[in-house]
Amino acid sequence: MTSVREWIDSGRHAVSERWHNAPRWMRWAVIAAVIVFFYALPNREFYQWLGPIPTTGSNFGQVLFTISIYVLLAVGLNIVVGFAGLLDLGYFGFFAVGAYTVAVLTSPSSDLKTLWPWLLALPVALVLTMVSGVMLGTPTLRLRGDYLAIVTLGFAEMIRVAATSSEFLKGQRGFNQIPHPPGSYSDGKPIFGVLDPRPYYWLVLTLIILVVLGVRNLNRSRVGRAWISIREDEDAAQLMGVPTFKFKLWAFASGAFIGGLAGALFAGKQNFVSSQNLELLNSIIILAAVILGGSGNIVGAIVGGGLVAYMIERFRGIEFFGIELYEYRFMFFGLVLVIMMIFRPQGLIPNRRRAAEFKDRRKEVTVGG
Repeated sequence: MTSVREWIDSGRHAVSERWHNAPRWMRWAVIAAVIVFFYALPNREFYQWLGPIPTTGSNFGQVLFTISIYVLLAVGLNIVVGFAGLLDLGYFGFFAVGAYTVAVLTSPSSDLKTLWPWLLALPVALVLTMVSGVMLGTPTLRLRGDYLAIVTLGFAEMIRVAATSSEFLKGQRGFNQIPHPPGSYSDGKPIFGVLDPRPYYWLVLTLIILVVLGVRNLNRSRVGRAWISIREDEDAAQLMGVPTFKFKLWAFASGAFIGGLAGALFAGKQNFVSSQNLELLNSIIILAAVILGGSGNIVGAIVGGGLVAYMIERFRGIEFFGIELYEYRFMFFGLVLVIMMIFRPQGLIPNRRRAAEFKDRRKEVTVGG
């Protein structure tokens, strides 16, 4: 097992060194090529040459939209868990706040009957989601570890129970006829319709790029350095003059903003929101995606979110000896997580600090043994 870990680590270090030693123009060229690849991915003329990668049991464009939503959520949760080191088990609650805000303001089935367009409801949803993050964090962020996890779990369950039992939020009946994002082609046909999921995927992909740039700049600023100090040792950071409570609120508000954005995009695409979308399992899956990809690394969060969503959807429509493998998708998903935690506990693409920490721990275990 140790030799396998060493082989994986040596390969990763070799790739990382080549990447950092490559000329700047070459790195930008590779990034541009990757972006072009993902923009071209939902086109049949392109993905038909990718062998078994496209899904066969469901529309590949719809799957790509689902993957992009998971990636956006993973990037947001990575701020809270990966950068600030705060264990959040209720992150999907922010997704629900964003989705339900759009639904209440835009759907004809809403009691408010405001019938706002989607684009007008979007900023309101983002503001309310950030406010909910601050409201949750203000009384609870003095807790740490498991206690904070339990509180955030309770927050998600409160949202789910309220959505299920409240007549205002329509329970399992939900809100229908939620308007799509605006825009139309030259012939008057709407860009964001019902049949073609590709424009939604391209919209979310564009927003992911903008969010990643914003999170990257934030992580390299004074705020990001404060998050790292809190994650490594909150008591030491406080003794050094870092206002830890303030920056933990920053992390919660930033993560909530991205979660609310994902929820608003989901509501605009699905045209329907109900309490059936708010299972606790969704929060667990997003957290698993961050850990699988590499907590504290933006690229790791993207890879983790994409892989988790793809693994879940890939089994749809596949039969093995008459058994529908989609029914056992979470068993396969759990097996992958167990194997990853054995051979790669720091994640697929961890940040350098966490990779060094795990390496030191393995040395201590080896010496102790």
